[in-house]
Amino acid sequence: RWRILVRCGLDSYLWQQMERQYGYHSDAPGTKDFVIELFKSCYAMETGGDVHLSSEALVFLRRWKDSRRHEEAFENLSDECAWILNIEQELAKRDFRDLLEVDYFSLIDQKIISDLVQEVVARTVTPGDVTRWVRQRRQGHWYAQYLDLYQAIDYASQFIHGLAEATLEMDSLAEGIQRYAQSWYRLDLHYRKFVFHIRSAGQAALTSELARQINDLYSNNYLLTLNDRWQTQVDAAKKWAASPVRLQREFFSAWVQPFLSRNKKVFVIISDALRYEIGDELLSRIRKEDRFDAKLEPVLSMLPSYTQLGMAALLPNQELEIQDDGKATAYIDGKSSTGTSNRDKILKSGCGCRSVALQSRDFLQMNREECRSLIREHDVFYIYQNIIDKTGDASDSEERAFLAVEETLEELVKLLKKLAGNNANNMLLTADHGFIYQDHALDESEFVEIFAKGKDVSYLNRRFVLGHYLGKQKGMRAFEPEALGLSGDMEVLIPKSINRLRVKGAGSRFVHGGASLQEVVVPVLQIHKKRKSDVRAVDIDVLRGGVSTITSGQLSVAFYQAEPVTDKVQPRTLRVGIYNQSGELISDSHTLNFDFASENARERELKLRFVLSHKADEANGQEVFLRLEEPVSGTSHYKEYALERYLIRRSFTTDFDL
Repeated sequence: RWRILVRCGLDSYLWQQMERQYGYHSDAPGTKDFVIELFKSCYAMETGGDVHLSSEALVFLRRWKDSRRHEEAFENLSDECAWILNIEQELAKRDFRDLLEVDYFSLIDQKIISDLVQEVVARTVTPGDVTRWVRQRRQGHWYAQYLDLYQAIDYASQFIHGLAEATLEMDSLAEGIQRYAQSWYRLDLHYRKFVFHIRSAGQAALTSELARQINDLYSNNYLLTLNDRWQTQVDAAKKWAASPVRLQREFFSAWVQPFLSRNKKVFVIISDALRYEIGDELLSRIRKEDRFDAKLEPVLSMLPSYTQLGMAALLPNQELEIQDDGKATAYIDGKSSTGTSNRDKILKSGCGCRSVALQSRDFLQMNREECRSLIREHDVFYIYQNIIDKTGDASDSEERAFLAVEETLEELVKLLKKLAGNNANNMLLTADHGFIYQDHALDESEFVEIFAKGKDVSYLNRRFVLGHYLGKQKGMRAFEPEALGLSGDMEVLIPKSINRLRVKGAGSRFVHGGASLQEVVVPVLQIHKKRKSDVRAVDIDVLRGGVSTITSGQLSVAFYQAEPVTDKVQPRTLRVGIYNQSGELISDSHTLNFDFASENARERELKLRFVLSHKADEANGQEVFLRLEEPVSGTSHYKEYALERYLIRRSFTTDFDL
């Protein structure tokens, strides 16, 4: 293309127009020379440096940056110019706060992230500021590339603040569970999200000190401290119960049977190792779906908190017993509950109606007719899912436990939507047990020695021991079966607090079976599909402050999100720009995400600066429009959301670059 221009004698004309439009002048003009000057001048416009191009160049760069068609060229040339202009050294002397609105180089994001990590480690910034800065960077070009790092920093800040505010005290088992379900669980959620994003980012050197600090705080100041105090209540309890919190074995009678009594079909999903804090995140994801509603409450799991006993407790039962078979098999009314087939038989005999138990993967593979046929022929459905426990319980994959949580949440929403799409209205979702996970190698102090030899041990796990004549052991809490609501004579020993037993070949980071809050507080979600839509996007207003005239080459506008985003009041994305009466864009354009959850109205404001192009000169004395447009889902089209009118009245002095 360049050679064609030269052959036609248009190259000199091109550079004349480049000077006229962008103020570009060079003794040896060239495309690369222009690109370097473009990045240099636009960066200088934002940082107070020497500017050699006009504001029209800034409009051009911003439009180029936001062009999907040309973004690859922008990114490649941005990186090359950053090296030529020595941007890395230039950024080193700047405060990251002065760069929050600048995104012409990926090095700017690296600078902001690096400084933010140091600030969070030093605890010199508030979580509110961190969240606001991270959200501000979401408008930038490079955010997707650094999303995991930004999110990890945000969750780390929230965790540190939440821990500082938490009072980890309780006077009973019931109070401990209730306080955990009201607030303490969020510390587990923030830690999980931090670990997930840190691992996804893969920047160990950058985040090593932050990760070390968060892991230390989580393990020592939260997890250990909380469960040491919880252990005091466990030691004092004569019976494993925490009224008014329900015990897990009451699940069928308390939640399933009421539907059957009203001749209603009921669908039960049991996700292995879905602990309470994950249930809370799932609650939010479900409620964000149109016409879905849900509520969540905590339940005290059986003890020991392991799969076979937890799964058995969720079925109709009169007696629960752990067999002395070396496998810790849980029996219901004299029948083994191991495996889907046995659970299906127990469900059929115990509920007295048409019932079926199956695996989630089998249900998800069914076509529409198979699903509807299955639903027509049964009244009670138990659907089992196992991603978290399967991943975490294996020593070679336990470090991927939090990745498994994300996969689980996605699959559960998919499963619920498929059920609802096949006329399932009454859905319950729960778990067999929770778990503890610490994302670091454990200290020796976190293990307890196995008791003296000669005891009659039937089964040994990292978090519990089954057997006879076990007696009292140092660092262990002993339970007789009656105290746990179990039949038979199998005694149980649980390591106190979060301590583990050494088991050859087993992992130690992901564990369950013990009595910690994270292991024994499990969620029960009641999910219902509504007939009418109940989701809407948040409303956005333009705060003009009485300004109706544009008198310079720029316009500052404040946008206000009318209310906080909630599960049912969802975020809104808008494309915003200034247009003339012919519908031509005469400024740069911005895509804005309004997803503020703060109750504070001031924290839901978003201020933006629009730079006018030379096209705006032709509209001097005319009415122009600030147009807010919303994307049409599933298409490349936009529809008008709102329109604000302005009059351009610029003095001739604005033509001079001062």
